[in-house]
Amino acid sequence: MGFGRSRKVAAMIVPLTTNDFLERAALIYGERIGIIDEPTQPAPIMGALDYRTVARLAGNCAANLDALGIGFGERIAIVSQNSARLLIALYGVTAAGRVLVPVNFRLSAAEIRYIVEHSGARLLLIDPELADALADIPCERRAILGPESDALLFTARAATNLHAEIHAEIHAGIHAEIHAWPRDENATATINYTSGTTARPKGVQLTHRNLWINTVTFGLHLGASDRDVYLHTLPTFHCNGWGMPFILAGMGARQIVLRKVSGAEILRRVAEHGVNMMCGAPAVVSAVLDAALDWDGPIPGRDRVRMVVAGAPPPTRTIERIETELGWEFIQLYGLTETSPLLTFNRSRAEWDTLSTHERAQKLGRAGPPGIGVQVRVEASGEIVARGNVVLDGYWQSPEATEAAIKNGWFHTGDGGAMDSDGYISITDRKKDVIITGGENVSSIEVEDALCSHAAVAEVAVIGVPDEKWGETVKALVVLAHGASATERELIEHCRTLLAHYKCPTSVELRSELARTATGKLQKFRLREPYWAGRERKVN
Repeated sequence: MGFGRSRKVAAMIVPLTTNDFLERAALIYGERIGIIDEPTQPAPIMGALDYRTVARLAGNCAANLDALGIGFGERIAIVSQNSARLLIALYGVTAAGRVLVPVNFRLSAAEIRYIVEHSGARLLLIDPELADALADIPCERRAILGPESDALLFTARAATNLHAEIHAEIHAGIHAEIHAWPRDENATATINYTSGTTARPKGVQLTHRNLWINTVTFGLHLGASDRDVYLHTLPTFHCNGWGMPFILAGMGARQIVLRKVSGAEILRRVAEHGVNMMCGAPAVVSAVLDAALDWDGPIPGRDRVRMVVAGAPPPTRTIERIETELGWEFIQLYGLTETSPLLTFNRSRAEWDTLSTHERAQKLGRAGPPGIGVQVRVEASGEIVARGNVVLDGYWQSPEATEAAIKNGWFHTGDGGAMDSDGYISITDRKKDVIITGGENVSSIEVEDALCSHAAVAEVAVIGVPDEKWGETVKALVVLAHGASATERELIEHCRTLLAHYKCPTSVELRSELARTATGKLQKFRLREPYWAGRERKVN
C-alpha cells in the first residue's frame, strides 16, 4: 500500500488503553514479583504480589464494579498514600472502563470534599490514616483501604465474577483480556485535580490515549526494561505517578512501594531491593542528599540509580551533588498534569561525557528538548505552549477553563521560558498565579482568599519566594485593617485551619500598603522582584 493511500483496514485499528500494560505483565511476567507493598502499611498488607495476582485483583475490581452497579465512565475517588491497593485501583478501575479520581491526601477535608462532590464520584476509597479526618465526606459508597476495600472490590465473588478463569487462562497461555468493556481510547481514564489560577482546583480529564502515549514515550526516553527495580518515591496521585505504574507493569519491572518519603529510608530501600530508578520533586533529592551525609558506608545505587526530577528546576549545585555525592544519574522532566505530564525530557547525552561535572549540570538544569511526538514552542509573549497526544481532553465540567487553556490548537502552560539553539527549553518565569513548592501546585488566589477571611486582614498578596529545601515557598504580604492587629503566627495558623498545610504561608510580612497600578491592579511580578534579585530564573 503506497503512502498516498488513506484507506484504513478496520480490523487493524486497535484502541490504545491502559489494559494493554497489565495484560502484557500477566501474560509474560505472570510469576514475577511485580509489587512489594509498604511493610508499615496501617491496614493488613498485601505483601509481595506477582503480576498474575495483580491482574487477578484488577479483574476482581472490574467484576465487583459491575456488581455494584457502577457503570462505564462513572467515577471512583481514592485518597491514599502510596500503597499496593492504590496501584491496583489505578490498573483495575481504568481497565474496567471506569474513571479513577486520585486525590491528594495532603489536602484538607473541605478540599477533598469539594473534589469528591465536583467529580460526582459514586465510590470513595480512603486511606486508614485519614478515616477519622474524612469521616464526614458524603459519598454514595465508602470503603477504608484494607479488609473493607478488599471485600468490596478486590475479592472474587463466585456469583458475579465474570473473570474468575483469568488465572487458568493466562497460565494456559491464552491471551485473556482482563475486561470486556467496549474499549474506547478517547474515553476518560482518570480525572486528576490540580491547583491552578483559581481558588478551586480543576479536574484534568486524561483519556486512555493520553495515558498510553505518555507512558510509552516516557518509557522510551527512560530506557525502561524488565531489569528495572522502581521505588515509588513519587506520590501516585501526582498525575498517576507520571505514568510510571503502567510502563513498569508492561515491561515486567519490580515496583517497591514507599508510603512516606524519608531520605534514609530511600537509601535503605535502594540497598535492600537493588532499586535503580525513582522519580520525585527536588525536595526528595534534598532529603536523600541530607541522609547521605549520615549514611554509614558506601552510598547504595552508585552508577546504577536513575533519578527523574520534575516540579521545578533544581539549582546547578544540587545536580552536581547528585552526581558527585550519590553517584546517581540526574534526569529532568518538564510537564504538567494537563499534559499527562511529559513535555520535555533532559537526560545526559553521549556528547556531554567529556564535560566537567559543573558543565554537565548546567546543561541538565534546562527543562530539556521536546519528548517524542510532542511539539513545544515559546510564543512572542514568552509563554511556553505545547501540542500533542498527551494534552488533556478538557477540564471536568469547566468548558470555559478548557477554552482558555487550549487556543488555536495549542495548550498554554502559563510558564515563561526560552528555547536555545540546541532546541532545549529553559523555564524562566511563571505567567500564571501558581507557586510550586516541593513539587505541589499552590494557587496564590486560594491562599489570599483564606487570609482575607481573617477579620484583621484588609489586603493581601501571596507570592512564591526562593527556598533552598522546597524550591519555592509561600510568602504573604499583608496590610491589616485600620486599628486591627494580628501576628505572623496567628495569620499562618488561621490558614492552617482552612487549607492543606503545604499551601499555607511559611512567612507573613506586614506592610502599610501594596503597590498597585493606576487602575488598582496588583503587579505580582514587581512584588516578587526583590526576593528573586540577582537570579537568572524567576523560578526555583
